[in-house]
Amino acid sequence: MSKTIKFGLVLIAIVGLISGYMAYRIIYKNNTIGQEKKDIYIGSHQTFEDVLQTLKDSNVLVNYSAFEMLASYMNYKNNIKPGKYILSPGMSNKAIISKLRSGNQDPQKVTINNVRMMSDLAGKAARYFEADSLAFLDYLRNPDNAATYGLNAENFMTMFIPNTYQMFWTTTPEKFVKRMKKEFDNFWTEEKLSKLRRHNLNPVSAYILASIVERESQYDPERPDIAAVYLNRLKTGQRLQADPTVVYATGDFSLQRVLHKHLTIDSPYNTYLYSGLPPGPICMPSMSSLNAVINAPEHDYMFFCAKPDNSGTHTFAVTYQEHLQNAKAFSNWLNSLQIK
Repeated sequence: MSKTIKFGLVLIAIVGLISGYMAYRIIYKNNTIGQEKKDIYIGSHQTFEDVLQTLKDSNVLVNYSAFEMLASYMNYKNNIKPGKYILSPGMSNKAIISKLRSGNQDPQKVTINNVRMMSDLAGKAARYFEADSLAFLDYLRNPDNAATYGLNAENFMTMFIPNTYQMFWTTTPEKFVKRMKKEFDNFWTEEKLSKLRRHNLNPVSAYILASIVERESQYDPERPDIAAVYLNRLKTGQRLQADPTVVYATGDFSLQRVLHKHLTIDSPYNTYLYSGLPPGPICMPSMSSLNAVINAPEHDYMFFCAKPDNSGTHTFAVTYQEHLQNAKAFSNWLNSLQIK
């Protein structure tokens, strides 16, 4: 074999080795920056150029040319899947592209709590999902959607149980509500429903009552007693006369003191004017308040009043005379602080 042929064969082998090494680097070598996981959000209808820009904006990749080359070879450019994807340190181009192309997005924790109005719920949901707050609000305020679940626009929120859930970023408003219905059904077990029936309640009325309990006290240990007071009043046909419902009726949620003029506001949410529960919840209650209603104790208290000590707790009373004394003490305390 001539020296020329031998040299040619060696050269081919070297080129092959170099090509193989380069291919290995493009396919299998780590192509992520840093030692922390990074969340990548790929929206619906995005192009490959959009995805590439998202990766650049997030400063994820070491070598974008290598990524683009392999993406073309693996036909990812024509298989963009929306979603939230977590890219981990040490991932190769092949691993990244395989994950993105599969549409196997990572779930995220979605916490639903501490909202007063449907607009608040829509705003909170929009923090977790691709759809914006307007899309959620349009869906949540549509009475036809509420009717699908046997509810109406005013009590639709009673289907949303406060908790933290695992959901995908691409969850639509419709799928979000369907998931909430599933969680609603899981929450209201037969044991809980049996407890409600003892007080002539159902999940909707229990939720509404829990929303009032929620706004009456931030002190968890006394919430069951407050729930029981309201249940006692409902049983005897007395109006609830709950100040938080009056605040809700005014629409002024910064109101610090309910005055006599507020008690005359003509609203079905004003429980000083109207008997029974209001037509819907005045907020999304916490799990503490829901459980306070479900597990309300038996007692004879018919009244309660905030203590004049800034503790946020209440004094309970059986008779109206006792309550008047407690209310006077609290009113005098507010006057001393010049709270109007």
